[in-house]
Amino acid sequence: MKILIVNGPNINLLGIREKDIYGSTTYDKLCKEIENSAKEFSLDIDIVHSNVEGEIINYIQNALGEYDGIIINPGAYTHYSIAIYDALKAVSIPTIEVHISNIYNREEYRRKSVIAPACIGQITGFGVYGYTMAMMGLKEYLEK
Repeated sequence: MKILIVNGPNINLLGIREKDIYGSTTYDKLCKEIENSAKEFSLDIDIVHSNVEGEIINYIQNALGEYDGIIINPGAYTHYSIAIYDALKAVSIPTIEVHISNIYNREEYRRKSVIAPACIGQITGFGVYGYTMAMMGLKEYLEK
């Protein structure tokens, strides 16, 4: 099973930005933890990051025919990117949305995801472990 993991704006600043919200795990450490979990679950993964909406859309479109599933942390694009939503709907690849913080326990404007309706599920508030949870869930979904 081949999974694409897409990280959006500012995820690359983990361990630097708002540690009280996002924790002290760095982006490099997050990627290593994801890779270790993927090996444990026998998943072939690629991890990408972009702060640019169009590049994220390109990653999603280019996943067509290459990946069995997508895990996406769209960052702030969660709340307003109809373009990312449209790209996910267009490729019809099973996708799980992940957030490190609990977006429903934050500012009002963060409590709405326009991406979620294009996904098979959403994991929010479990820190970086949410990526592992998403891999477990996506693998289970794809095997059925």
